[in-house]
Amino acid sequence: MNQLTQKTCVACRVGAPLATEEETNEFMSQLPNWDIVEENGINRLQRLISFNNFVDAMAFTQKVADLAEDENHHPAVLTEWGKVTVSWWTHKINGLHVNDFILAAKTDQL
Repeated sequence: MNQLTQKTCVACRVGAPLATEEETNEFMSQLPNWDIVEENGINRLQRLISFNNFVDAMAFTQKVADLAEDENHHPAVLTEWGKVTVSWWTHKINGLHVNDFILAAKTDQL
């Protein structure tokens, strides 16, 4: 079982530490379908999930929204016909926090 899915997000604040390189390496080994991408100088976790149609993609998007509300941590979500792109990062620290890896793992469970 993925260790990350057993954790919950902690309230993040400005000045909270970014995930260390060691943490990032450990967590990414648990998230084989995710990539770290840089956008506007900010690292984000990103995954593209494929679906057979738009309705299924929208249903998944709602599940991600429900998860985000439950954890009080919100991603960028792009929903298109047959695919959803989910990007997690922590806005307050402009990068990756442990919370982002936790939510990526929980997204995989959906």
